[in-house]
Amino acid sequence: MTIDKSEAQAQQPTILSYVKDLPNLFSLAGLACTVLAIYFSIIGIYGAAMIGMVWAVAFDWADGLVARKMKGRTGNDRAFGGQLDVVIDIVSYGVTPAVLLMSYGHFEPIYLIGAFLMLAASAIRLSYFSVYGLAGGTKYTGLALDNNSLILVFIFLFEGLFTDGGFSIVLYIAGLTLAALNVSQIKTPKLSGNPIAVYILAFYTLTITAIYAWQLI
Repeated sequence: MTIDKSEAQAQQPTILSYVKDLPNLFSLAGLACTVLAIYFSIIGIYGAAMIGMVWAVAFDWADGLVARKMKGRTGNDRAFGGQLDVVIDIVSYGVTPAVLLMSYGHFEPIYLIGAFLMLAASAIRLSYFSVYGLAGGTKYTGLALDNNSLILVFIFLFEGLFTDGGFSIVLYIAGLTLAALNVSQIKTPKLSGNPIAVYILAFYTLTITAIYAWQLI
């Protein structure tokens, strides 16, 4: 007995039904942090932007941890969550650093080049991962994109040691270096499922949040 097209479509879950899936809620929480990071980058409150960037990574790791712990998720649930992750990752780790670079460079045209290269590298890196996955099932090919945010947040701690113009050059060089590493053939381990790495990220996230929150007060 065959099911016609209209019946098959009727059996499909609604789009918003996936919002109830807990890992997807964590993904969307990370997206909210990313939106805040972009907003604060644009208006020049960079300490708040750094907090948003590091929490976006924390929620990104959390959604995977929660998904692996949950039982009863279907193949479609996992596929949808994976696609949602990819879309959010390009915003969190591609768009956000690009906006940060342009904002710190006062949106001068020269920074458009760096922003494009950073965003293009992110898009290429994610597309490659979507096709080939983990090398040997355990390692990424190219620097994983979440490292971009973690490293840039750390570099920003030293902003006060430079003039605005000097630090904009540091940021430009750092962004292009990360972009090159993203699309390189280096192999880096997948850390998001490692308990020790998770504790380290939690400590890093809370420490970074405390430092930048103190600067904002």
